Amino acid sequence: MGVRIKATGAGRAADTHSIVEHSGSAARQAVERAGIRSDQVGVLINTGIFRDSNTVEPAVSALIQKAAGIGLDYAKQDSRTFSFDLMNGATGVLNAVQVAGAILAAGTEHVLIVSGDTHPSLARGSADAEFPYATAGAALLLEQVDGDEGFGPVHTARSGGSPAEVAYVDTATMGTVGRTLMTVERDADFEDRVLDVATTAARAALADAGTDRLALIASTPTPAFPQRLADALGIDQNSVRTPDLTEGDPHTASLPLAFDRALGEGSLSGFARVLFVAAGAGPSAAATLYRLPVEITA
Repeated sequence: MGVRIKATGAGRAADTHSIVEHSGSAARQAVERAGIRSDQVGVLINTGIFRDSNTVEPAVSALIQKAAGIGLDYAKQDSRTFSFDLMNGATGVLNAVQVAGAILAAGTEHVLIVSGDTHPSLARGSADAEFPYATAGAALLLEQVDGDEGFGPVHTARSGGSPAEVAYVDTATMGTVGRTLMTVERDADFEDRVLDVATTAARAALADAGTDRLALIASTPTPAFPQRLADALGIDQNSVRTPDLTEGDPHTASLPLAFDRALGEGSLSGFARVLFVAAGAGPSAAATLYRLPVEITA
């Protein structure tokens, strides 16, 4: 049995900076592309970190579920959709893949993972030096299938010392505008430290697997990070697939956006597997090999 990506979705409309709207749009797109009914989604997992107006309650997953139009009927015989937030920074999507595997094995038909971030002010969507994340939402619709296609085990790694990057609301100075502010601080050696831990997790996922016909999709804390990781792992640069980085790092949405883009471009043809590597603050990383369905590799 395997867990595979049945469909993807992306939300990056220019008319809103709301991550609820972006992720909701991506979720709807994934369900439509899969050709399933919304009531066939048993669980929705949101892995985004930076949210509209620094929302704490209710769970943002519930807001995204409403925006996506999933599980909104409450008649006695209607199917139920459960949603929750799973927040672990850049590695959240792959952590959600782990959780989704257990949920699907228990009999749920589909699990929808959504991810994405935005500036809490909702006033801008592009990254800058003070807030290095772009506004974008993405979705992965997962299902369980017979055979060995889909995700392998998720390997994680973490290193000691400072977290390399922190993000927080500065309560000492926020005054009455705390819902529109977020402070992000990175150590000078942030990229190198994140690269080290990403390499460790990736090597664990690649153990005895080799790099033949392997594509790499990695987090994008800097534009050059996936290429640097490819060099560290001995993977051909031409095998790297990235999301659109025009407006900056999509952060938690980087992996699903890169996969969605590669599918749209048909650029995974000829590859047998994708190495997904997520890495960021902690420094921490997660990595897994994904065996592509035959219809994509042909």
